[in-house]
Amino acid sequence: MNTNDTEIVWSILKGHEYQRTGSIKDADVVLLMTCAIRDGAESTVWNRLKHVRLMKERRESEGRALQGQKAINVLLSLDETYADVMPVKLDRKSRTAYVSIMRGCDNMCSYCIVPFTRGKERSRPVASIREEALHLEAKGIKEITLLGQNVNSYRDLSTESDGEKQASVLAPGFKTVYKTKVGGRRFAELLTELAETVPEMRIRFTSPHPKDFPREVLETIARYPNICKNLHLPAQSGSSTVLERMRRGYSREAYLNLVDEVRTIVPNVTLSSDFICGFCGESDAEFTETLSLIEQVGYHTAFLFAYSMREKTTAHRRFSDDVPDSVKQQRLRDMIKVFRVGAERLNAQFVGREELILVEGASKRSPNDLAGRNDGNVKVIIPGGDVPVGGEDAGERKTIVSGDFVAVRIVESNSQILKAVPLYLSGIREFAARNETRKLAESVSC
Repeated sequence: MNTNDTEIVWSILKGHEYQRTGSIKDADVVLLMTCAIRDGAESTVWNRLKHVRLMKERRESEGRALQGQKAINVLLSLDETYADVMPVKLDRKSRTAYVSIMRGCDNMCSYCIVPFTRGKERSRPVASIREEALHLEAKGIKEITLLGQNVNSYRDLSTESDGEKQASVLAPGFKTVYKTKVGGRRFAELLTELAETVPEMRIRFTSPHPKDFPREVLETIARYPNICKNLHLPAQSGSSTVLERMRRGYSREAYLNLVDEVRTIVPNVTLSSDFICGFCGESDAEFTETLSLIEQVGYHTAFLFAYSMREKTTAHRRFSDDVPDSVKQQRLRDMIKVFRVGAERLNAQFVGREELILVEGASKRSPNDLAGRNDGNVKVIIPGGDVPVGGEDAGERKTIVSGDFVAVRIVESNSQILKAVPLYLSGIREFAARNETRKLAESVSC
């Protein structure tokens, strides 16, 4: 979200004839974008602003002013969707982009400050998102990530029909603190619209809430080859009692049932999650349940944090931040250890498989290698060079560059990356058709 917000702000500044500088020393205006979810990130930015203020004072002593009299905290609008602002990409070489589709959050989890910093949920019209996707496709973008604080709660109310308005459907076993929402075009409709509009562009989305994964959304994801089979299911805790204090709206059992349904409807899906340790009153037994959930489900990626209390939240008003920091840090280390064991086991299952990766650029560790990501959002390293175009037996060959979709065979894995041999260049639909043909042939031979 920070990257996309920065691109929106830069678009607005460009419209007012500001120019970007490559050095902060040459800047007249300095803007720092940050996440407010965790106290540490916000503190880091305030410390950075102190540095900027000292630089400003030095420049003033030299007779050169830096705009502004003091560091101020500026929030993007709590009402706007910025649907009329076309973001300007900061990294012109990248073949991936972010597309904001909704803002705000109505869930009011007890630990979370987002509803207070981002406001109530509001969504961009489907038409404006479709227009931005087509614009990005024309610019050579090969993958978009749909963004929102509660992205799969998307609801476009701009084109209401006169017919009966449909109520929102939640995943079984999940509930909310607000009234059931009625009407509007929902997330599954948006995914269908985009998948059919840009069939050779990968579509990802983040960050969702598990409650907003009704069967319709899962079936839509399974239906289209360009909607990535990688879902973020933020659990936050594996303990039903902690989840209740967090006001997450589900139990451990409901979450596990959702995981089972996801894996049934979307075969070979990769999962990621968020977990918080050391939330108010978390006992050793409750934390053990979190470790067992991480182990039982198995995640390819996990974002793991020690709890930090934020003012204004329900937890700040009702609970005590009573888990010692030393205990939080030990629990964080325990979570990381359990997660890595599971991720290494899951990534090993890719070895021998043929995957389609989007090449993002040179590997950071070797100038002779390239790095990309597969459909499951796992990083894949391949050697550079030329490969056939359209199939292993094709006569035409082309040097692999950033933005290419390359079919690869996975040969090695660890908990963080995969290594592969490049086979041939392919499109998304072409690769999906080959996979279906291969599966049919295997089923016949069996």
